[in-house]
Amino acid sequence: MTLTQNPPTVRQQTGRTVGKSYQSLVVMLTVTVALLGGIGTRLAYLQLVEGQYNRQLADDNRVRLIPRPPERGRILDRKGRTLAGSRLSYAVFLWPIANRQANWRPIVKRLSTILNIPEETIQKRLDQAGYSSPELLRIARGISPAQVTALAEFSQQMPGVQVQAEAVRYYPHGDLAAHVLGYTGEMSDEDLERRRSEGYRLGDVVGQMGVEAAFERQLRGQWGGQQVEVDGMGHVLRVLGEKSARAGNTVTLTLDLDLQKAAETVLGDRKGAIVALDPRNGAVLALVSRPAFDPNLFSTHITDAQWQELQSKSYPFVNRALQGYPPASTFKIVTTTAAIESGRYSPSTVLRTRPYIEVGGIKFWDWNNAGFGPLDFRGAMAWSSDTFFYQTAMGMGHEPLIEWTRRYGFGRKTGIELAAEESAGLVPDPVWKRENLDEEWFIGDTINMSIGQGYMQASPLQVAVMFAVPANGGDLVRPHLLKDQEAARSWRTPIGLSPTTLRILQDGLRRVVSSGTGTVMNTPSLPPNAGKTGTAEDPPRKSHAWYGGYAPLDNPEIVVVAFIENSPEGGGGKVAAPMVKQVLETYFNKTQPDSQAAPQGGVVSD
Repeated sequence: MTLTQNPPTVRQQTGRTVGKSYQSLVVMLTVTVALLGGIGTRLAYLQLVEGQYNRQLADDNRVRLIPRPPERGRILDRKGRTLAGSRLSYAVFLWPIANRQANWRPIVKRLSTILNIPEETIQKRLDQAGYSSPELLRIARGISPAQVTALAEFSQQMPGVQVQAEAVRYYPHGDLAAHVLGYTGEMSDEDLERRRSEGYRLGDVVGQMGVEAAFERQLRGQWGGQQVEVDGMGHVLRVLGEKSARAGNTVTLTLDLDLQKAAETVLGDRKGAIVALDPRNGAVLALVSRPAFDPNLFSTHITDAQWQELQSKSYPFVNRALQGYPPASTFKIVTTTAAIESGRYSPSTVLRTRPYIEVGGIKFWDWNNAGFGPLDFRGAMAWSSDTFFYQTAMGMGHEPLIEWTRRYGFGRKTGIELAAEESAGLVPDPVWKRENLDEEWFIGDTINMSIGQGYMQASPLQVAVMFAVPANGGDLVRPHLLKDQEAARSWRTPIGLSPTTLRILQDGLRRVVSSGTGTVMNTPSLPPNAGKTGTAEDPPRKSHAWYGGYAPLDNPEIVVVAFIENSPEGGGGKVAAPMVKQVLETYFNKTQPDSQAAPQGGVVSD
């Protein structure tokens, strides 16, 4: 048997060909080793050095992050009734990585038509997120059923577009307490840049004013979501991981829903504010500002027509309860205090009132243009005699008046949680006047200030805090909206009133109701109470109307202040006092007014 066979043709080797085949084999082997080594080195580099990066690229094309925003914490009144909660709504999301940038253009155009959102707006959001982002990007909230249907019909032509249900903010009472609660909305680019380090992301919804903004940290909650694997069409293949969203905390306010409703009803469509607080601890029971707005409009997407309607109102977003106005004759509480505590006037002082006081050729008139004859401090408070307080101001000078004005909390923010929207008001003094008006302080400035006019500015909330001082026995309270279990004394600071001054204030405020300018409050429907009228001039516009009071007389539980901006119906005793009366009736009798308070005819009014 032949085990081997020679090839049919054997090439004859010569001296020139000996070793050539061996050399070729070596070269080929060297090239092969080099190639394999290069490929191996590259594979090792890609896997060991850039492995994490390349795995991320692969994951980004097959793994989708489906974020789930948390349900915002509820806002409740002091009795646990819902003031702000959540409801389900539909939102539109984009998955940027699903398409190349150029392929998004026709999709954006169609979305713009269906959602009535400018193409530029959608395109800007995509540019901000980045086209390699695997996270869903919200571009519209609160879409209508018709829009949901349209998006479903065109879903095949719009890969990377999803419609999902989500919780949005809901205010069951509409515009009730709108300025207290505020509203929510998506963050602006500037806010996002400023707060990105706090974990906020593009499209996040945050509180924009009021309690929603003040307690954003408590109400916000924590995001959750799913990490899912998808196929090339974007269909979910499996869930890789899940983190539950954590709802925000519930915030319970000091507001009383029934009292808030009553205050809003009696103020009606007038411009102004009503504040009710507990003089024992500063808890705000009601805080109303009109005109108002419906915060539900901002929970999804406000239309141009809705925005224009809001703009047609007179500054509906201004919280008038926290803005400064001349406090008028309510301020005579401070002037009485300063006059007696300065030592220039004894508690038993009697001064002759007259039609006017003339100083430097200027006549400062009493509000009735006649005067009231001889009065003591109690009588001057009851009848709100301007010329009585002019004389006390001239006698003590501006220093004690300004000092006691500041002791009562004027000229600085009250400490309420809505600090971003609160005005500090103004306590004018010689330094302020020189710096702002380049003028010296005149005796006429002191005279005007003594009746809450001139440059003096105070908010309805500050005036309510002032009334709390005689109501609670001489302490300045810090108004607050967050309900808690702290002792009442922790919210109070004595301002240094002597017992005699305190008694004169309390007696004078009671006489306002029993026989003076506030007799509309002297009614069997209320327990004995005390208060003060005020009418502030605001030329060339109509005067502002004020009334502040507290009840019951022997152990006050509530202070209510009503303010009507440029009241066309009359002064404090005629217009503002009837509002306070009805709010107090709700508090003590559990009744609800059914219409705005009517002016009281035939009332002697300051």
